[in-house]
Amino acid sequence: MSKVEEFIAETKLNELLRKKEDDKQKNTVLWVLAIVGAIAAVAGIAYAVYRFFTPDYLEDFEEDFDDDFDDYFSEEDQV
Repeated sequence: MSKVEEFIAETKLNELLRKKEDDKQKNTVLWVLAIVGAIAAVAGIAYAVYRFFTPDYLEDFEEDFDDDFDDYFSEEDQV
């Protein structure tokens, strides 16, 4: 083979090797992002379940305060 043909063959071989390396790197980045996304989704779901099942203590406190406050005033005092 002539030197030009050898050079073309080497160039094609190098392109194929670089392409595989680029694909491997893209694949790794894709997996990392998929794992991070899955962890974020699980954390979001866990937080939503926690907020749903946690009782709202402030609501109970406000209701008690309103009941006590109403006891101090008669209906005649209200305008």
